[in-house]
Amino acid sequence: MLPGRGRNGQAASAARLLGTRTAWTPVGDGEFFCPGCGGDRNYQRLTGRRRFTLLGMPVLPRGETGPVVECAACKSHFGTDVLDHPTTTRFSAMLRDAVHTVALAVLAAGGTCSRTALEAAACTVRGAGFDDCTEDQLGALVDALAADTGRVFGEPCGAGLAIELHEALDPLAPHLAPGGRESILLQGARIALADGPYTPAERDALATVGAALTICADDVTRLLVAARTPS
Repeated sequence: MLPGRGRNGQAASAARLLGTRTAWTPVGDGEFFCPGCGGDRNYQRLTGRRRFTLLGMPVLPRGETGPVVECAACKSHFGTDVLDHPTTTRFSAMLRDAVHTVALAVLAAGGTCSRTALEAAACTVRGAGFDDCTEDQLGALVDALAADTGRVFGEPCGAGLAIELHEALDPLAPHLAPGGRESILLQGARIALADGPYTPAERDALATVGAALTICADDVTRLLVAARTPS
């Protein structure tokens, strides 16, 4: 047997003769969070057609493949489910809106907004990214919500309030670590406690927050107790 012509050599020769090649076609683009780069990047959505090759030349179709998502920066390919993850910019906006909605829900559940509760809520909302939020703005929003005939405040969490909370929190919860979900609930709890013990309506609103964040009832109870303990 000639040197280099053993089984490994024969396999290498066959690989040079025969192979497959994928021709990719762009079908869309956008921005996504790239797991490879670890940040927001542009992408192309690609579909592919595979062909057998002979001496590097495509000869026979082998079917379709994909679609895949190709990062414009690192050129890595990912399954299309990677687009379900929000970009960093979108995630920040979702988190900011969630905290704002929770703050309004807790204030509305309290029935009347004390200045202490409004100050705590405004501080929390500013910390989430609404830098210009004021106590007066929050108070006006709560009054506007209370005037909406589809919502009832100062009483156990009504359907309208529950819908608002779920709309803000349901899309966010899968992308938060347990500590992140608990942090949002604790922020709401501290707003409720700013002007005294929880009212039944506040507890009900916070329970709805916990459910939307997929926090079990026992953990919600634990966290509401923990929020009463000075840090």
